[in-house]
Amino acid sequence: MRKNRILSGRQWLGSMTISLLAASLQLAATTASADNLSYADPEDVGMSSARIERIMPVLQSYVDEGELAGVVSMIARRGEVVHLDHYGTLNKETGQEVEQDSLFRIYSMTKPITSLAIMMLYEEGRLQLNDPVSNYLPEFSDLKVASNGGALQDVDREMTIQMLLTHSAGLTYGVFGDTLVDRQYREAGVMVSPDLETFVDRVGNMPLQYQPGTRFHYSIAIDVLGAIVERVSGQSFGSFLQERVFNPLQMENTFFQVPSDKVDRFGTNHTFNPATGELEVSDRPENSNFVNRRTFESGGGGLISTAEDYMRFSQMVLNGGELDGARIIGSKTLEYMTQNHLPGIFGDHGQHPGDQLPGFANGTGFGLGFAVAEDQTAVGGIGSDGEYYWGGAAGTIFWIDPEEELIGIVMIQHMNVQIPLRATFKALTYGAIID
Repeated sequence: MRKNRILSGRQWLGSMTISLLAASLQLAATTASADNLSYADPEDVGMSSARIERIMPVLQSYVDEGELAGVVSMIARRGEVVHLDHYGTLNKETGQEVEQDSLFRIYSMTKPITSLAIMMLYEEGRLQLNDPVSNYLPEFSDLKVASNGGALQDVDREMTIQMLLTHSAGLTYGVFGDTLVDRQYREAGVMVSPDLETFVDRVGNMPLQYQPGTRFHYSIAIDVLGAIVERVSGQSFGSFLQERVFNPLQMENTFFQVPSDKVDRFGTNHTFNPATGELEVSDRPENSNFVNRRTFESGGGGLISTAEDYMRFSQMVLNGGELDGARIIGSKTLEYMTQNHLPGIFGDHGQHPGDQLPGFANGTGFGLGFAVAEDQTAVGGIGSDGEYYWGGAAGTIFWIDPEEELIGIVMIQHMNVQIPLRATFKALTYGAIID
């Protein structure tokens, strides 16, 4: 039987006695003090406890039906956490239960954090967004573009830092396609480089897939930004994030490598097998690169985190760059980051069809590290124009809605998710707003 645990207790207050109510509120206060997150009743921030109760049976049904192994879900509004719950198992083989502090591979949810790091350096005058990348990475000084036939062409204009931030630099990933350039990435072992220096050297010897600044193409661009952080700051990328972001925000469970004393909280990754229709274990903690570090500190997808830690990061962003007295970045910088930058880079082609990449729908553009929803009627789901979001390859999702002062986070560990998890969780969340 699933252990139903919501720290703030909103989803069962109606059936509690007065004495248990007092006890539950005391527990919430104690927990909030312990992890520095602030909790409130949903009604205090214009949401309905009864409607938030709808979340549990829906997510639990995904677990019961074998669509998901385990889930942590979290909602905050106006700076107050109103929902935190967990469902299912951390590992379907062992039956270990998911807990609120379970550790998850957040993969591409690393990208907004890396983008923030670059913009911190920008604020300090240490780089400019229109600077050629080769100013900081000489390995990128003589890049060529591969034509469809394989012939190499000169670039029409140099790749810039802004292009890296918006995935419009002409790079690719090597894993989502089978072009000539994708194959070269795989053959060179770009994504299994031992460190960022080797990574940069390998990429600098690869041709670009497209002319820089001509189209959006999801890529290793944010990993390149991690290398720029290293070169400009003089610190390892991981050290920079720890000192400048994680420590000030008290994100004690976010790192590139899982510490030995926290491995028991680290989730097993699962993959949906279309042949069997079932989830299968694909990466066990004891064998994972995230425990036995064998790859570089990937700014595009290398971090491990918890729902609560990522909520602290997200709340800082929503607050305009500050949380609990720690100022990480300026509010105007974040405002700039969460605009759609694509039209400014290559004309009026900043919106892309839904098949451009998973989760990137009509009515959506891209800012500096975040997708930006510009027209929710075109997106085809509830939300606010101007909200920004991203997700990770193992199914993790988050979004930030400035209009509603709302943050939603879901943590799972499943590749090739078959259910509309983000859309469903958003509908349940917005359906609970009553003011």
